[in-house]
Amino acid sequence: MTTYKPRVISLTKTPGQTFGFYLRVEQNEEGHLIRCLEMGGPAELAGMKDGDRILRVNGTFVDGLSHSEVVELVRNGGASVTFHILDESSYKQAKALGVNLSDPQHTPVANGATKEPPKLKLCYLVRSKMGFGFSLRSARDEQGLFMTQVDSGKIAYNAGVRNEDRLLEVNGENIENHTHDEVVEKIKLGGKSIMLLLVDKETDSFYRNKKNKIGSWLATVKFLPLQPRFINMIKGSDGYGFLLRQEPGQEGHFIREVDKGSPAEKAGLREMDRVVAVNGTDVDNCSHEQVVDLIRLCLNTCSYLVVDKDTDQMYKQGKVSPMLFWEEMKDSNSPPSYTEALSLPAPAKTSMPVRDRTEEARPKLCKMEKTSDGFGFHLNGIEGMLGQYITEVVKGGAADRAGLENDDIVIEVNGNNVEQSTHAEAVNIIRRSGNTLEMLVARQDVYKQLKATGVKTTPLLLGESSKGKTHTAEAPEPNRKEQQQEEARPETPPQQERQRTPSVSSSSSEDGIDERL
Repeated sequence: MTTYKPRVISLTKTPGQTFGFYLRVEQNEEGHLIRCLEMGGPAELAGMKDGDRILRVNGTFVDGLSHSEVVELVRNGGASVTFHILDESSYKQAKALGVNLSDPQHTPVANGATKEPPKLKLCYLVRSKMGFGFSLRSARDEQGLFMTQVDSGKIAYNAGVRNEDRLLEVNGENIENHTHDEVVEKIKLGGKSIMLLLVDKETDSFYRNKKNKIGSWLATVKFLPLQPRFINMIKGSDGYGFLLRQEPGQEGHFIREVDKGSPAEKAGLREMDRVVAVNGTDVDNCSHEQVVDLIRLCLNTCSYLVVDKDTDQMYKQGKVSPMLFWEEMKDSNSPPSYTEALSLPAPAKTSMPVRDRTEEARPKLCKMEKTSDGFGFHLNGIEGMLGQYITEVVKGGAADRAGLENDDIVIEVNGNNVEQSTHAEAVNIIRRSGNTLEMLVARQDVYKQLKATGVKTTPLLLGESSKGKTHTAEAPEPNRKEQQQEEARPETPPQQERQRTPSVSSSSSEDGIDERL
């Protein structure tokens, strides 16, 4: 479901400090952009992302104001300013649809239901002895060049091309104002392969009626033969097991020296994969140090979007970013969930009888009462992905006494299933629970076993032994001192933890910079 609900972020700075970002307007880009986020600065810690658009400053809608006017509003806000932010993809899509962004409730609706806007398409064709399998036609009464003689089962058809598609770009270059002969010549000079940006009649009419500019940012990549890969890793005792390197003469951040048997190898990371994004953050314009900082912030679990050499070359041929794939996948019904990130086998344990293993393959129902120090755990999640898990359980705290353990997967909170909920939604349920909290959780290995069976995980699985699997926190001893925790703290680690990176070592050489992660 497409929504255009902005995020509300309040930033506070101390004397002599900045908010930690640059506000920019850029050629060929609409809106007021967030750029050059300072790692560990107020903006980055609060969740601002590179490319985000600012819609409001302290309640004032600024999308139609000049750059200097917006800067002045921010400066006049003093030490604390509240921003309404929309991510880059949603902003461009909303603009293309003509959505009134000053109305936060406005979404495109058809027949009472939210309707996804139609997409252009990127099609990659490799020439055979018979050519690419299409012809181009033009007509006096129609503007543009159109696909014709696209036969079913042929190269062009199999690549997603259809008769009457209008051609917009060849290898990332707009050809709408080129003649028929110029475009034919450009295709011939393209070599053995070409990347085409096309729009069908229905989609073309949709955007023409709205008088919106169209381009590759509105395209689907589902027809492309090669796709980026999501790599999800849980850090091992020796780190993730790879080097992050900037190669001389090449742009980007590359994977080198993947250790045999490491989390990186088991997750499918390959030598010379290029890292496109870390936890959903595009790193193409980041320095080596900024990417390393992003990985360090992941703590024990990290999600990467990577491309191999062939996939990278294909996307570059069309002059489009592999982030198009990430944007499309995150809005689909099949984004990578936290459970899919658990690709590592469970740690080896002492062999137990079959009956005991079956008994263990059950969730836990943990009930706890908030103390003056909170519930005593950290609810964590992977940014841009679904699923929550438990970290930093305070020894002797309410969560610890109730049976919660680090890395437990959260299934339900107070009877509400949160497996497909965002981190913010799960946190809100916890905050509304008052002083009593009930959580259905499972160890990672148990959760994978339950999911493999296809049976829905509910308290009913506790069965006859529910008494043994239901944990209730007893009142703490009067003199027991517990470490102060919040029931749902922000995902960003405290500053002192940011500086602890025992599993990370750096080295440099004349050829580039290495970082072991």
